Amino acid sequence: MRPGIAVIDFGGQYAHLIANRVRRLQVYSEIFPPTADIKDMEGARGIILSGGPASVYDEKQPDFNPDLILGYEGPMLGLCYGHQLMCQTLGGEVAPGDVREYGSARLHIEPAEAGILSGLAAVEEVWMSHGDSVEELPDGFRIMARTDDCPTAAVGDPKRHIYGFQFHPEVAHTPNGMKMLENFVSLCDVPYDWTMASYKDYSLDAIRTQAGDRNVFLLVSGGVDSCVAYVLFNMALGADRVMGLHIDNGFMRKDETRLVEAFLREAGFDNLVVEDASEAFLLTVEGLAEPEAKRNAIGRTFLDVKDSVLARLNLDPDQWMLGQGTLYPDTIESGGTSNAATIKTHHNRIDLVEALIAEGRVIEPLAELYKDEVRDLGTEVGLPDSIVWRHPFPGPGLAVRCLCTSGEEDECDLSPHEVEEATRMASEVGLSLRVLPVRSVGVQGDFRTYAHPALVWGKTDWNQLSDLSTRITNRVRGINRIVTLLTPETPPDFHPKRSFLTRNRLDLLREADAIAMHTLLDAGILGDVSQMPTVLLPLTTDGQSEAVVIRPVVTPDFMTARFAELPMDLLTTMAERIAGLEGIEAVFYDVTHKPPGTVEWE
Repeated sequence: MRPGIAVIDFGGQYAHLIANRVRRLQVYSEIFPPTADIKDMEGARGIILSGGPASVYDEKQPDFNPDLILGYEGPMLGLCYGHQLMCQTLGGEVAPGDVREYGSARLHIEPAEAGILSGLAAVEEVWMSHGDSVEELPDGFRIMARTDDCPTAAVGDPKRHIYGFQFHPEVAHTPNGMKMLENFVSLCDVPYDWTMASYKDYSLDAIRTQAGDRNVFLLVSGGVDSCVAYVLFNMALGADRVMGLHIDNGFMRKDETRLVEAFLREAGFDNLVVEDASEAFLLTVEGLAEPEAKRNAIGRTFLDVKDSVLARLNLDPDQWMLGQGTLYPDTIESGGTSNAATIKTHHNRIDLVEALIAEGRVIEPLAELYKDEVRDLGTEVGLPDSIVWRHPFPGPGLAVRCLCTSGEEDECDLSPHEVEEATRMASEVGLSLRVLPVRSVGVQGDFRTYAHPALVWGKTDWNQLSDLSTRITNRVRGINRIVTLLTPETPPDFHPKRSFLTRNRLDLLREADAIAMHTLLDAGILGDVSQMPTVLLPLTTDGQSEAVVIRPVVTPDFMTARFAELPMDLLTTMAERIAGLEGIEAVFYDVTHKPPGTVEWE
């Protein structure tokens, strides 16, 4: 390892985000498994232990080499699970917490603290995602900061430069987390020599080495990830050795394929093929309701269409590698590292793609990067801002924004106690609550959840909704998402509607999505939102109409996110326009952060 910071990956959703943040400080970082030999890390000037989905007292906790903690004599920082494991290994004790913490919390820093907490206020906002807590400290440690629900939120032995944070300083929603990491890195004797320009050169060399004499066939969605990969492949190999394929899968936004082809041609991409495969995709998802089943079916169809295009163009599959604009969040959320839990299987991480990767037939120049880094790289390679700053759009497209159900399995299965607890917390702030009879995907404590959203309504404000959303999802296990009602004033008595992916439902969602996006565009605030999924819910009162959820978020990296607090008059206009569509009887607004709710609902 070259001189820098070693990050030990215990499978947490944010493990590589730690490395990303260290690189943002222009310091080299490298990921190691928890079983690594400390001799392989001789260049490490500091070690950070990541979070993870396991518990330190779990029989199935990840294997790890205790020498990484007991034998390393330099600065060390444990985060979340890494904090708990470090304290336990050094003689402390960990136990399940009385209250889980997911989302924002207030960190109260002890008055005399400096060092790793230098330059911070007495109270800082931090991002939590845990159920266990350190109850007894190792010898030489002291409490440095606490939250209302976690008395050991920051601990350490400053003499040995060993620290543990129960919260996540690496995520964007710990506002001064970078300052904390910078304080830690300053304790390590590291050179400050990492830049995105150097990564570009490294990436071009890596593409040439991996490709050898083979060509690259790239699936191009039109988003920033695939476009940056497209540029890199063209720069590294030349346009005659690269073929871009944009597939209209039937799950695109309104006029999306036409617009994508136009701006790619304008950007100079002439080695592009556009394929309408919407009928094939609709057939492959026919009758599917479960999110993972839909994602896997769509991923397989992408590969089938790619193979058919190769055959039609008489291209030898053995001479063409599959190029992908995969980012690290795709890998980690798909359970793609040894200790990570699967949150949702991305279409570029289905089993067939994993088999191709094992055979050395896939090339992914962005697989170590996050969205913010890819945007920087896009600027570095000369892409226009119109591409670099486009809102992300998932590979499965509207298929994961159009929820499906058989109409039977999604009846609310929360216990009466859970419903009563959630209802009580809402009523304390003057709001009414109803648990909705559908499910959505979430991420809590580095694990996937598939639980119910709860609808709240009444006179309120954003701060109250944010606090309530965090409290309910932390305390009621059967609820992982909170939405509020935009229209009508009071909710109808919904029941699940038997619904699958059909062209009619997708067309209805396309129209609702177009209204939502154009409302932001006309107001001049599209750039204030990182992404805004519009979601169709199979909830009805008459067996025909459905409901829509608006889900705008703000985030630089998509590993954590806050719901966007859009102007209420604009939301009222947006909701009224959407409710004017035939087939829509209610519009909700998602007020859930990530965690516990993923950005997409599936």
